[in-house]
Formats: sequence, C-alpha cells, structure tokens
Amino acid sequence: MTQTARHRPTIVLGGTGTIGRRLVERLTRRNIPVRIGSRAAGLPFDWDQPSTWGPVFGDAEAAYTYVPDLVVPNPADAIAGVVEAALAAGTRRLVLLSGRGEEKAQACEKILMSSGADWTILRASFFNQNFSEGYLLDPILAGEVMLPGGDVGEPFSDADDIADVAATVLTEDGHVGDVHELTGPRALTFAEATATIAEATGRDIAYTRVAPEDFAAGLAAGVVAQDIIDFLAEVFGTVLDGRNAEVADGVVRVLGRPARDFADYARVTAATGVWTPTDQPNPAGPR
Repeated sequence: MTQTARHRPTIVLGGTGTIGRRLVERLTRRNIPVRIGSRAAGLPFDWDQPSTWGPVFGDAEAAYTYVPDLVVPNPADAIAGVVEAALAAGTRRLVLLSGRGEEKAQACEKILMSSGADWTILRASFFNQNFSEGYLLDPILAGEVMLPGGDVGEPFSDADDIADVAATVLTEDGHVGDVHELTGPRALTFAEATATIAEATGRDIAYTRVAPEDFAAGLAAGVVAQDIIDFLAEVFGTVLDGRNAEVADGVVRVLGRPARDFADYARVTAATGVWTPTDQPNPAGPR
C-alpha cells in the first residue's frame, strides 16, 4: 500500500474523539479520503446498533477502530462484529487502538489477529490528554486531583503521537502484523504529573491519594455514569499496578523521533488557558 495509490476512503471510527479527530486531520493533510464513523455522521455508525456497522465500510480501503470499553459492556463481541462487517465489505486493512495491560483489550486484539485481516495494533498507555480533555480536567481546574494512583509510575502517551503513528501505519507499508506499544519517554506517578501541571500553570494544584472505594463513591456522587466508574475502577485497580511502568519504543520505531514528554505537553497546554479557572487570569500566559 502506498499513499499515491490510495483513492478509496479510510474509515475512522470515533472520528470526533480525542484520537480520532487528530487522525482525521492528519489523513486529510495526506490527501487521504476520510469517512468518519460516528452517530452524527452522514452515514452513522453506532456501537449499540450492529445494523450500522456494515454500511459505514462500503468501499473503504482501510479502517481505524478502537477498543470500545467505555461504550459497550462486551467490547470483544463488538470488535468481532465490526471486524466481520469490515471484511465482508472488502476492507482488509484494519488498525486497532488498544490499551496496555487491559484484559478486555487483549481479548479484542486476539480477535483481530485471528480474523484474516491485514492488521496492526497500537497498544497505548494512559493519555496525557485525560488531564486536559478528559475526566481529570475538572479536578485540575478545582485545584485538587484525588485518585487511587500511588507510587507506581505511568509513561503517559500523547494523543498527537498516537495520531501520528496511526496515520503512518494506515498509509505506509511495512506495519501489517505489527504490535506497536506507544508510551511517553519516561514514567511519572500521578502525583508527579499533577505537580508538573501545577508548575506549568503557576497554580497550586494538590494531589491526594484516596482508597479505590472512596474514589468510586466520589465519582458516583458527581453523577458519573456507572460504566465509566467501572472502567476507571478497573484501570486504577489493575492496569496501573506497575505492569505498564516500563517505557516502550513504538513511537520512535514508527516515526523515527522521540515521543513527546509530559512536561512539554503540560507547558504547551497550560499556555492555551484550558487549566485556568474562568475567574482567574492565565498565569502561564501566551508562549
């Protein structure tokens, strides 16, 4: 597969999400026709509606998908159905964004590996952007992050790195049958990550370690959906137990450059003002 030979569209499931929208931007810059798979798309895709899975692939050349562990209760069943629909439509090139150390994600990986598709798996660590675009944004703005995470480090991965890798493996040869583990260049504890953001913003942001049951109760009190509570409890109870603390070289191997460091992410993100409460000036200022 070469970029110059690509005329059929590439499907990006979740094309409005954290990774998906970045991937759409990168594929568009490469002049790759893109079809977004989402509920609001012209040709809708809904994980809860199997009848929408087949039509979205149509004449697609390749597709990017992800483990839908926050969307459906049985992600392996959903991935099996989506892969089957893609192959039936003639879409053989499939790239799956998975999670490091997650049992449900590993089950999805096995389904893709045994499907007969031309597959590539991107196995990513905890996203930097969970602090600025996800469920940790509100605690950062409030000035206190309360999590079960303790002294175990996590080599946070950056969404822009992941999107760069996904765009590369979707459009260039040499990645079929590969599993690329994507992390940042060093591991930080959640306390260290919070302190890095505090330094970048010039704000006082505390980190408090709480028991897992108190963490879950706090989420419930904040009217967080039960499926998200269950997912986060699993992440902090199992995946962040040290099994993923080792840094991987997937970004370097695919892109030929170092992965983005968390401190660089924090500095650039702080300058946008996203971590500045609306009633305060942005102490980070423009940079």
